[in-house]
Amino acid sequence: MSLLITRGLVVDPARNLEQELDLLLENGKIAALEPSGAIPRKGRRVVKADGLVVAPGLIDMHVHLREPGEEYKETIETGARAAVRGGFTGVACMPNTRPVNDSSSVTRFILDQAKEAGLARVYPVAAISVGSHGENLSEYGDLKAAGAVALSDDGRPVMNPLLMRRALEYAKTFDLPLLLHCEDLNLRADGVMHEGRVSLELGLKGIPAAAEEVMVFRDLELARLTRGRVHIMHVSTRGSVALIRRAKAQGLKVTAETAPHYFTLTEEAVRGYNTNAKVNPPLRTAADLVAIKEGLRDGTLDAIASDHAPHGPLEKDVEFSEAAFGLIGLETSLGLNLKLVHEGVISLMQAVALLSTHPARILGVPGGTLAVGAPADVTLIDLNREWTVDVNTFASKSRNCPFDGWTLKGRAVMTIVGGKIVSSEQ
Repeated sequence: MSLLITRGLVVDPARNLEQELDLLLENGKIAALEPSGAIPRKGRRVVKADGLVVAPGLIDMHVHLREPGEEYKETIETGARAAVRGGFTGVACMPNTRPVNDSSSVTRFILDQAKEAGLARVYPVAAISVGSHGENLSEYGDLKAAGAVALSDDGRPVMNPLLMRRALEYAKTFDLPLLLHCEDLNLRADGVMHEGRVSLELGLKGIPAAAEEVMVFRDLELARLTRGRVHIMHVSTRGSVALIRRAKAQGLKVTAETAPHYFTLTEEAVRGYNTNAKVNPPLRTAADLVAIKEGLRDGTLDAIASDHAPHGPLEKDVEFSEAAFGLIGLETSLGLNLKLVHEGVISLMQAVALLSTHPARILGVPGGTLAVGAPADVTLIDLNREWTVDVNTFASKSRNCPFDGWTLKGRAVMTIVGGKIVSSEQ
């Protein structure tokens, strides 16, 4: 099918392009990009994009889809549907499924389920270690051949520094990035929220910022030692931002992401023992929030990912100390990210880079640009559409969202994957 998108504001950070243009999609690829009216309309389906942003398909590089093993929380199909509703044409799913994605058979299963769903592209992230137990390395060559795009033990950080060193060296052989959950489990102990004034007032055990920062420092030093490539996930503290900024200035091969809840919420959201605000790493202080915004503004942080972590009532409707960590974010991520644009923290070009161009580059997957020949993955965004978050309308199976009832400005109104419209509010 031939699809012509007309008169949209095309934003393509890969080419530093921000201009009103017409975009032609044919045979699953970007076929042409021309001034408005220059591409013939006859015989083509026309999508009028007047007043809309036309961006390369958004890519969420950190989600949990729960299948196989916990399908009551989410499936690959429902997660992919939530993704396209939120404007994401691709998602990278973490390996902490049941069984863990540490084998080519699980990787292939994920890809088969995604193909059957026919919605967002799903990029499997395989486990750094067998079973994510941090004892023996997985078979990286087999995993990459099966379709894994990166490696991570997210949720179960690699505590053994020697194993992490070997992982960095082994991953270089296959040019696979390591996506690192930086947390010292000994320092975290049985903490359930950020350690500080609020945790003291609530009588909850705290997790110090140092639990994240000492592991960020360790992994950056191991990257220096091995000349390996690391990506620091869900950065939440000002100390981590400073460490990453320094490492980049020193030429280390490091990239980093944060999540929307770390620049929109603080530890104060936990008051009332709100289990939907229980995340890992925990929500931090107002000063940390400011540092995260500055890290996004100055390029220290390369990407924004939702860390979409679905849980059911069994895990969340319990005492705070017993509740699972995590919130869902695929359907609120874009609206929360656009708050940064409306507030003047980052430009629209930066926002698209953080949500599309940079994730594609870090993961080494196609997309992140609207150049001719690139995949026809496109997100149409209405920057000014106001909407109220209602978890009961979500495509996700789960409802653990602390943003329910918020009014956001900016929303994806059409998501196109491979030239096919997979979600539309037009």
